[in-house]
Amino acid sequence: MSEKDDVLDVLVIGAGFAGLYETYRLREAGFRFLTVEAGDDVGGTWYWNRYPGARCDVVSMEYSFSFDEALQQEWEWSERYASQPEILRYAQHVADRFSLREHIRFGTRIVSLRFDDERTLWTAVADDGATFTSRFVVTAVGCLSTPKPPEVPGIDAFAGPVYYTSSWPHEGVDLTGLRVGLIGTGSSGIQSIPVIAEQAAELTVFQRTPAYSLPAHNAPSDPVAVAEYKAHYPELRARARETRTGLIVKRGTKGALEATPEERRAAFDGCWDLGLFACFNASFTDVLTNEEANELVAEYLRARIRELVKDPRTAEDLTPRTYPFGTKRVCLDSGYYDAYNRDNVHLVNLRREPLEAVTPEGIRTRDREYAFDVLVFATGFDAVTGPLLRMGVVGADGLALEDAWAEAPRTYMGLQIAGFPNLFTITGPGSPSILSNVIVAIEQHVEWITETLVDLRARGVERIEADEEAQRRWFADNNALAEGTLYVKADSWFMGANVPGKPRYFLPYIGGFQVYRQLCEEVREHDYRGFVLAS
Repeated sequence: MSEKDDVLDVLVIGAGFAGLYETYRLREAGFRFLTVEAGDDVGGTWYWNRYPGARCDVVSMEYSFSFDEALQQEWEWSERYASQPEILRYAQHVADRFSLREHIRFGTRIVSLRFDDERTLWTAVADDGATFTSRFVVTAVGCLSTPKPPEVPGIDAFAGPVYYTSSWPHEGVDLTGLRVGLIGTGSSGIQSIPVIAEQAAELTVFQRTPAYSLPAHNAPSDPVAVAEYKAHYPELRARARETRTGLIVKRGTKGALEATPEERRAAFDGCWDLGLFACFNASFTDVLTNEEANELVAEYLRARIRELVKDPRTAEDLTPRTYPFGTKRVCLDSGYYDAYNRDNVHLVNLRREPLEAVTPEGIRTRDREYAFDVLVFATGFDAVTGPLLRMGVVGADGLALEDAWAEAPRTYMGLQIAGFPNLFTITGPGSPSILSNVIVAIEQHVEWITETLVDLRARGVERIEADEEAQRRWFADNNALAEGTLYVKADSWFMGANVPGKPRYFLPYIGGFQVYRQLCEEVREHDYRGFVLAS
């Protein structure tokens, strides 16, 4: 067999939603390709994250593929906000409906990805030693798929079981009657705490920074509303693609400081009752740019927390005060604050009572030691860049990605990285990704990348790479936009601030999905402006 016979046109890494759609599009376009996936099944984030209460925070009817009308019409979501098992079933359904599994090699985690400049080829090596050579590589590794190790000394010392929300056992965990200590109150903590509270004899939550969380008002799907939505799916999908976030949310037309107290109260009450995490950000035009306007939203939500949590000290501990509203991911919950009204749930404020170490018996703080049967860590992810960096990527001239990004995670449009030819990143840093409905962002990226590959094939172009100067401008312009907002005032994973030593820059593109989509089209219309092509 010749070398040419061994070489793929495209290697896709990951079989979550991005990898599934890329697999479908490449097959339809007639490429010789393979998709590799670390897990034993499709689903990505929804394959790995099986912690109690895991649920999407985008309405199910919008958190789904739009590329096939029959798929849209036939799939029935059981709830307004689908749970992890249902979303995983949906991913499996998509894989089976379109016969995608035959193109996927499961149980294959890429640990080395190296570019050969002379042959213009990428070589990927998996953890089982398998090797793949391809002209192009498309990473579909997700934004929230690399767990962040807990910054807690002594974890290995604990005598009982230790579980992580990011890699929850697939067979589940029975916490009935146990004393559980849980560290972390981000999205996975907020979703899991009410469920664990119903099982455990005692649940003690260790919180460093409280989060803003809104009631999801989740409920079984309304057949009448679903039928109405499906009847207008094409128009609704088109509307979503013309929004800032890929979500259909009513946006205010004036600033909060211009509105009367009555107008603000009505808008805020409407958002609270609606149960959409993007609603408050969109309620007035200045929520994320003006600290005084932002404080109006924040104080409204603080009052809501005081209403929901009976114990005044616990309510105060659960109240965010150290960062502007919306600058960290706003959570949606099902009974989170009410869980703290239970007699078996306790909150430890680590700002007041610092954590010192995990011990064989439990957790020791400055003030006392807590004994537990089980520990749960809900400590989040090395977002956006972590999944790419852990693959050992080495580009042209031996440039390692970790060195290229040592000072900042620069890309051109979140699609390519200068020095790494023929490597495309779906929802990479510098794209809307985590600031948008990620399914909308995925579809746009997959379509742009696949159409580009088809075009390059037709023109006989063998190499495409981000221009370094275009990349520099894209990164600088996006950070200038971010500096004009309140996002930069929070130590969030949006900024990479949750991982020690990670460069502190705003990771996603902040100019809005609809603007980004148009810019991508303009780039192609101007013969891939900002990219360097070679035959």
